Amino acid sequence: MEVRVLNKHLPIAPQKLRLVCDQVRGMGAEQALTVLKFMPQKGAEFVGKSVASALANAVNNFDLNRSDMFVATIFADEGPSLKRVKAGARGRYKPRIRRTSHLTVVLAEREEK
Repeated sequence: MEVRVLNKHLPIAPQKLRLVCDQVRGMGAEQALTVLKFMPQKGAEFVGKSVASALANAVNNFDLNRSDMFVATIFADEGPSLKRVKAGARGRYKPRIRRTSHLTVVLAEREEK
């Protein structure tokens, strides 16, 4: 059984979010939440909320066991970019690109042998 959570339009660049995603890929869901809680990156908060939401959905909606869940798939895609300008020297302007991300988390139930 798989549980999928999709968060869209997160105000962080996907490259920064992918660094956090790589750390928790394949971990148990509860262990991933503990690791994310102590990471200093801004993206750890977004990933932690998504994993916690997926875990809560798995327990409440599908009656799955918390300890059997693990992060099967996690990835960050690029969302729409907001194009802004900042005044530069001598009447020029400097373009600024505010990148956004779409985060997908899939938790799966670990198979017992």
